[in-house]
Amino acid sequence: MKSGRSLVNLAQELERQLATKHDMVVPSPLIRCETDQGGCCRMLIQAKEGVEEYGITNLARRQLAEKLKIPYAYFERMRADQPGLLDRNVNTWLQTEDERRMIRTLDGQVRAVLSDRYRRLDNFDLAENVLPILQKLPDARFESVELTETKMYLKVVTPRVEYEIAPGDIVQAGIVITNSEVGQGTLSVQPLVYRLICLNGLIASDRALHKTHIGRILQAEDEPITVFKDETLAADDKAFFLKVRDVVEAAVSEATFRQVAEKMRKTLDIKLTGDPVKAVEVLANRYTLNDVERAGVLRQLIVEGDLTGYGLVNAVTHYSHEIADYDRATEFEALGGKLIELPASEWKGVAEAV
Repeated sequence: MKSGRSLVNLAQELERQLATKHDMVVPSPLIRCETDQGGCCRMLIQAKEGVEEYGITNLARRQLAEKLKIPYAYFERMRADQPGLLDRNVNTWLQTEDERRMIRTLDGQVRAVLSDRYRRLDNFDLAENVLPILQKLPDARFESVELTETKMYLKVVTPRVEYEIAPGDIVQAGIVITNSEVGQGTLSVQPLVYRLICLNGLIASDRALHKTHIGRILQAEDEPITVFKDETLAADDKAFFLKVRDVVEAAVSEATFRQVAEKMRKTLDIKLTGDPVKAVEVLANRYTLNDVERAGVLRQLIVEGDLTGYGLVNAVTHYSHEIADYDRATEFEALGGKLIELPASEWKGVAEAV
């Protein structure tokens, strides 16, 4: 499993961000963009007290381009080569739109440009509510926690619930909770399988709880710009966090964990009778792995020497240790979970590839 930061460091960063982030819903005509000759974009928002100026992150630029139906590659080409043309395009569409946008800022940067239906489920509130739940798990170990530019991750294991896949190959039950404040995914609670031999993590998505970030349209108040208050959606959040508690308890129960572990064990019986290189190639094409990732999975498969479906699952999850980007590493842990759910007909296409 990809290692992250300490739980103390996560808490400190969440508190720091809470003090500097700022959310508002703004009519498009009150937004303007300016780009200098070096390609640096700024967003100017006409507020009651005057014009507020912010930088714009890469993700927010992509979201702005998408909202305005400007192809992102063309957006970036204009930013680099014709900044004046970019501003004319962006500002013309902003001025003619009858839309309201949720603008999320952090550290003086616009970090997300979202719909006015976007439902805030913030990392600080999530951590405040679910950490006590996770800490009540028997002998809970926070194996990996991280806060990236797009998501927060909490990965916890309890050694009280375990299963022996093969002699000496023990896996333990866990849970992974993820959330994005910038429109890059739902808030999700998923079972986690932790393999002690190689410290691999596998995310089982078939028993997940998801909470979308879509809600009611946020009604305009007297002011043209609506600034959010934390208590606005507190009651709905409380109900959801009660569901989180139930899912956490179910995910680490003996019955649920055994079902997931049994699916892993069954992949021991899938023999890779074809060309291992072709097997990984089929996998890479199906799940859009790049050349470096494909080579890394193949290397792990060869090093372990386990030419079974189980060996391939572990090659995928073990490769996540090598990936620098935490978000992408977690995607490989989730890919392991997808593989144990493959029907026999699809495993056959992988196992017999030549």
